[in-house]
Amino acid sequence: MTTPAQDAPLVLPSVVFRPVRLLLICLALTAVATAAAAQLGHVAFGLFFGLGLALGLLNAVLVRRAALAITAQDHPLKKKMALNSASRLLVITVIGLAIAFYFQPTGLGVLFGLALFQAVLVLTTTLPVVKKLRTQATEPGVDEGTADD
Repeated sequence: MTTPAQDAPLVLPSVVFRPVRLLLICLALTAVATAAAAQLGHVAFGLFFGLGLALGLLNAVLVRRAALAITAQDHPLKKKMALNSASRLLVITVIGLAIAFYFQPTGLGVLFGLALFQAVLVLTTTLPVVKKLRTQATEPGVDEGTADD
């Protein structure tokens, strides 16, 4: 027996979204990228890479803030969230592209940092959820087929 979508437990992004952990990961990635870039004689690329990671983290924090503000309203609208997301992504994209263009070729590190941050964000938010789902599935005494309704 499957659980209807409206009765499924809700996993809030705030449960798995940990900005401090992401900040530490970004700092470590920036250090690694800067060290690798320094070995190749392009320290600025590593620093721009870190700037891209920082822009990605800023975007993630702003997403969380907007989602909390919009869902706290009596009648939250998807349109507000979509408009907020589109405008925020436009601004961050323009900033990233402007830096990449103005400081080329090392400024391209910003775009690589933004891209890698998205992968890190997906991994750090989905892995805890998958782990929790697996532990719930293997817990003894949990039987999906019985319900006390």
